[in-house]
Amino acid sequence: MDQYLDFEQPIYTRLEKIEELKKAVPPPKNLSKELNRLEVEAEKETKKIYKTLSPWQKVLVARHPNRPHTLDYFQNVFDGFEEFHGDRLGDDDHAIVGGFAFLDKYPVVVIGHEKGRETSERVKRNFGMPHPSGFRKANRLMKLAEKFNLPVITLIDTPGAYPGVKAEYSGQHEAIAKSLEVMSDLRAPIINLVIGEGGSGGGFGIGLADTVAMLEYSIYSVASPEACASILWRTAKNAEQAAEALKLDAGNLSKLNIIDNVIEEPTGGAHRNHQETYGSVKKFFLAELMKLSKFPIEDLTAKRYEKFINIGV
Repeated sequence: MDQYLDFEQPIYTRLEKIEELKKAVPPPKNLSKELNRLEVEAEKETKKIYKTLSPWQKVLVARHPNRPHTLDYFQNVFDGFEEFHGDRLGDDDHAIVGGFAFLDKYPVVVIGHEKGRETSERVKRNFGMPHPSGFRKANRLMKLAEKFNLPVITLIDTPGAYPGVKAEYSGQHEAIAKSLEVMSDLRAPIINLVIGEGGSGGGFGIGLADTVAMLEYSIYSVASPEACASILWRTAKNAEQAAEALKLDAGNLSKLNIIDNVIEEPTGGAHRNHQETYGSVKKFFLAELMKLSKFPIEDLTAKRYEKFINIGV
């Protein structure tokens, strides 16, 4: 709660005043009445601001440093998460994490991008930008899910696949294409959720699913606003304009039938209330798991193909 975005300043001005009053010695008269007034004002201001967020402001919320990460969901939505390492070809990419877990009593395979929080961890995880070995590790886990007849749940939170020379030499584009091929034919239910930012092939590389959903203030696009602006205007300074044109927010993508569900976030975004967010996400996963379990796997793979082949028609 000690980090806030510029447009959140009116909210935090009131919250800081509340903290000051609580620490005041001696406490002022009518303390409880004043605290209640400020709390109501802060709540109203939060709802007002978040009701009219611009696409660029949603980008900033999706990247908020206090927003829950993939490993947070693995620990708080699922039980008994057991991480698997390595692509069995020579590397273990820390930008993608995955393994086996339980969703209530149901065993599942979970996979997602992890950005890290502290500087050393962010460097170790390459800021959530996968190398080819990350996609190959994800595919290995997916094939295990198919072998043991388990559903797959993927979480997207990446600015994009790593664009470095090493990744290109290692077959970055082939790895993403292969991952899409594996997911399109995978004989297991697949549920996907964008929890932060979903950028380019790095996000979509684990995003081909029977159900594609987004948290309310997450973003999902063919390129980051900065990358798009650099291509179109030769400068990243037009990122705000690019965000508007990309229609990368959950509301627009739902209208365009690119995603299936939008999960509401707590007032002021997921970064303000982790526990409520975990509850909403768990409820969504359970509901989708029950829904998908009613279909024969042949029907799921056929509908999965139709779903993605019709995007943009």
